[in-house]
Amino acid sequence: MEWSIQAKDLSKSFGGVSAVHRATLEVGLGEMFGIIGPDGAGKTTFIRMLCGILSPTSGTASVLGLDINRDADLVKTQIGYLSQKFSLYGDLTVDENIEFFAGINKVVDFKKRREELLEFTRLAPFRDRLAEKLSGGMKQKLGLACTLIHTPRMVFLDEPTTGVDPVSRRDFWTILHRIVREGTTLVMSTPYLDEAERCSRIALIHKGELMVTGTPDEVKKTMKHQVLEVVCSPVRSALLLLKEQIPGIEVQSFGDRLHIAVTRESSQMNTLRSRLEQAGIEIKQWRVIPSSLENVFISLLSSRVDESASGFV
Repeated sequence: MEWSIQAKDLSKSFGGVSAVHRATLEVGLGEMFGIIGPDGAGKTTFIRMLCGILSPTSGTASVLGLDINRDADLVKTQIGYLSQKFSLYGDLTVDENIEFFAGINKVVDFKKRREELLEFTRLAPFRDRLAEKLSGGMKQKLGLACTLIHTPRMVFLDEPTTGVDPVSRRDFWTILHRIVREGTTLVMSTPYLDEAERCSRIALIHKGELMVTGTPDEVKKTMKHQVLEVVCSPVRSALLLLKEQIPGIEVQSFGDRLHIAVTRESSQMNTLRSRLEQAGIEIKQWRVIPSSLENVFISLLSSRVDESASGFV
């Protein structure tokens, strides 16, 4: 496989605080790659290093064959970057914003490309509207159009759907898939695990460390336990009971049900059921379900908490 990104032991510290720690990653050409993690996990810092905006404290990385330290300015001309707070100009129209960013990126003959992007993002009917009058989802689409005006070979998106309504989110993802089909490499960060399922490959990041990398299915297979789903009542009492009586158990509540990480030994499941029934918990449903990315993430964090006695916020 040809690689668009090759990073090895990439690290960044701020005043002695490690934001990204020895991240090693490879992203193939034409991939939609997701960097998945909660707020403060190091996603933005990692992306900004790859874009040549931040210099790493240590480690090496190349983007499209260019060294992010030696060729940082050249990297910026080859990529598009949609940051969390993309700076649109509210007193300019949709058309004028795209024209402005075309000028920044030295795109002289931009009008044909602008028409393509307006149709592509479905913003053509709103081309004369001021950016400050657009909805949140439309602003993100305009930000993407501005990012794509110079036809970059690779695009970095930092949490592009955060705060966007569900319908606009769906439309945005349709656009992203079309970009990838046209041959552009996409690297995006998101705190949403459901969005990870849409990526060809993902990396789970927490406290600056890449915990696991692979396709969504490959990442799910790293789960060492199976997941037992128990629909019960009262669910909170069941949750507290299990955590109190079985130290170290991985159990989370989802509405009226619990997800419990268990071994494949039937004896452990029998013990759990017995404890709940003895406490007067009504068990309405009891089944083993496929692991989700959320199950995997929580399991990985739980194992790290056991090792370091630190929690996941």
